[in-house]
Amino acid sequence: MAIHYTDTLDRTFHALGDASRRRMLAAISRKGTCSAGELGALFDSAQPTISKHLRVLEEAELIARRVEGRRHVFTLAPSRMRQAQHWLERHLAFWEGSLDQLEELLEELKKPQGNEDMNE
Repeated sequence: MAIHYTDTLDRTFHALGDASRRRMLAAISRKGTCSAGELGALFDSAQPTISKHLRVLEEAELIARRVEGRRHVFTLAPSRMRQAQHWLERHLAFWEGSLDQLEELLEELKKPQGNEDMNE
């Protein structure tokens, strides 16, 4: 099985690679929607840092922004997460299959080789 990387998938995993961004996603998931201020209140970080995290999540298309007057409201955009999940499931199946084959080979190598001593 060939492993293919895409820019979209790279952005998704980059965004998910940061604990603060994963916490933001979890908060949005729990509440359904969160404003930038609500998300900022969850962290002991300056507003520019929160904005940067939100921008990374938006660029990865993991969240969507809706502007209501001066308030920016974020919701989950699940299609990219599903794409990452699909990638993980494919590779998990590949590695599980490979490990199963390795286990079978190791079991085969442990078996005594029967008649080899009789031929000497």
